[in-house]
Amino acid sequence: MPELRDILDFCDERTRRSFVKDFPGAENGLQIENDGTVSRIGAAVDASESAFRKAVDAGVDFLIVHHGLFWGGTRPFTGPFRRKLKLALDNNLAVYSSHLPLDAHHEIGNNILLAQALGLEAHGGFVPYEGVNIGLLAKAGLTRADLRERLATLFPAGFTAIEKGAEELEHIGILTGSGRSALPELRANACDTLVTGELRQEHFTFAEEEGLNLYLCGHYATETFGVRALADETARLFRLESIYLDTGCPL
Repeated sequence: MPELRDILDFCDERTRRSFVKDFPGAENGLQIENDGTVSRIGAAVDASESAFRKAVDAGVDFLIVHHGLFWGGTRPFTGPFRRKLKLALDNNLAVYSSHLPLDAHHEIGNNILLAQALGLEAHGGFVPYEGVNIGLLAKAGLTRADLRERLATLFPAGFTAIEKGAEELEHIGILTGSGRSALPELRANACDTLVTGELRQEHFTFAEEEGLNLYLCGHYATETFGVRALADETARLFRLESIYLDTGCPL
């Protein structure tokens, strides 16, 4: 079986973990260690108790997540947090987290894979954070109706369309997860449209007043791409199986 250390080295290098700065609490990289070998790789969006349970039931001993264990900062090992840690430790489950590195990556990132799934051509980045663009710019050349049809196919559970901009789309911004940091930068980048995961109520008025099209497809749903891609690529390289563990978050 492959060594955990070798898989960690690959994941760190592939995601450029040391290069991409992240928000406090992300703690990208290995968050829980196992006994040192890996037999099956899993992917999940969140380091949740349900994801850990599904991983254990599926025989996974290396789980890649997008949202790791430490977003709430330092906390005591009590309640659900203790249960998650105990579940992982009792079942030899290693947990590896990659947040902004798996949003911004040019090949296996959430943004680029979402753009490709929508048939859009990426032509640059925007929303800089600590020297890295965490959003993506894409050429459109399609109508709002075209984009709605593609989104409906990709997100069958549904999405919210706030259409206050042009019918003929020219440039589309993509920022998976929370999209509010992209809003002030859309016009500066000649974007009339944003595809994202979630926004807040006041952004409806922002779209009206700025003449923008906003498509909200779910924070969870827009961030399933990167962890799956990294898990699949790692599994192929090390000749292992990989599995995506859907925890069914509707938000």
